[in-house]
Amino acid sequence: MGENEISARKQPRQGWPEKRRACGRGAVLAIPIVLGYFPLATAYGILAYQAGLTLSSTVGMSLLVYAGASQFMAVNMIGLGAAGVEIVLACFMVNIRHVVMSMSLLQRYRHLPVRTKRVASLGVTDETFALLSFTAAEDGGTQGWFLAGVMLSAYASWVSGSLVGSLLSAFIPPDWAASMSMALYAMFIGLLVPGLQRKPQATGTALAGALVCTAMNPVVGAGWAIALGTLVGGLVGVLRGPWDPDIGEASV
Repeated sequence: MGENEISARKQPRQGWPEKRRACGRGAVLAIPIVLGYFPLATAYGILAYQAGLTLSSTVGMSLLVYAGASQFMAVNMIGLGAAGVEIVLACFMVNIRHVVMSMSLLQRYRHLPVRTKRVASLGVTDETFALLSFTAAEDGGTQGWFLAGVMLSAYASWVSGSLVGSLLSAFIPPDWAASMSMALYAMFIGLLVPGLQRKPQATGTALAGALVCTAMNPVVGAGWAIALGTLVGGLVGVLRGPWDPDIGEASV
């Protein structure tokens, strides 16, 4: 029996009322994420419809992938006619950060059973990671229920927003639907600018990826250009990492 399992057994057993209250506290804490996810997921659903995805494919991607930036990028690449392997490779490189975030966050909940940690890691996003990293962890045996309240609320908001966006696509004017493509650029700018403000050294990483993508686009096509730009940008970031004196400060 592992150390985590032994620690989990030492936690006092909690009844259903305590678990329900912990889950409710998590859901209330997640309200800002819910309010942000729903309109963004609606925009994703509209863009997915414009790219030719069916209702089941649109909602299925949110259910199984559940990664906003990657879903927007995948929809854009589908619209550009990229091959499946290009889309998977690009999304994999964008999402690899979730492995690090999951390991960092779950260190704060080290007493949870391993099976609970495995499930919780599937609900880690940029927003839930940031929220939970700066929130005091629950005490006792309700930690898993607290995490469930936060993560399930965010997940339900994203999936339901995707469904609403896909359904609305059949009724809203084409010009309105086309304007939703701005959400893709707004989302990536929203992810990039705060990061550059906190760590200006990352400017070189962003520029390297952009230059490679632009240069390779007429040579290998948009799909592979995005994948190569992401790969080269990531490699530049790895090589520059040891030069950054503040690296690792964000980890909790």
